Amino acid sequence: MIHPNFVYLGIVLQAIGSIDYLIGTIKGKVKPNRVTWFLWALVPFIVLYAQLKQGVGSEAFTTFVVGFFPLLTFLASFLNKKAVWNISKLDIICGVISLGGLFLWFITRSGNVAILFSIIADGLACVPTIVKSWKEPETEAALAYFLGALNAIIGLLVIKTWNFENYAFLVYIFIACSVLTVLIHFKVGKLYNKV
Repeated sequence: MIHPNFVYLGIVLQAIGSIDYLIGTIKGKVKPNRVTWFLWALVPFIVLYAQLKQGVGSEAFTTFVVGFFPLLTFLASFLNKKAVWNISKLDIICGVISLGGLFLWFITRSGNVAILFSIIADGLACVPTIVKSWKEPETEAALAYFLGALNAIIGLLVIKTWNFENYAFLVYIFIACSVLTVLIHFKVGKLYNKV
């Protein structure tokens, strides 16, 4: 465990990557999938609510940041018409299933169930961006995801009590951001298609 104040370093790293992505979105260089980014803004705030209800400490700041910057990106995607990624059937299916997961949380009203269904919902929201990163990595920016993974690592390193509500969402964020970083930076889909 490292000192809890390192959470602020993670937040700064996340902010740097997110601002880079946001600028790319406004300029039309990056084309965020609106379904993904809307749900990436919504889901962490639900997790944050559940975490705060269960007494999670400074680790919750990481969850807040994970939702706040996607909200800004989602809103920025409306500023530049070149920043639009066409929504496919897959996007809609993942979005609907993702919202279904949030509905299941609403029915149960359990903190850990909320976190679990939120992770499932967020993961399903991530699928369209994973597919897009595989097919057209040039429409994404790896730095935001790389720094998001570092933020999650820092969040994990400050945990004092290792229980589901403290680590689950951070582990998921680390995995999702790492996968996206690799797909985008190394253009894995393009390399695979050449073989």
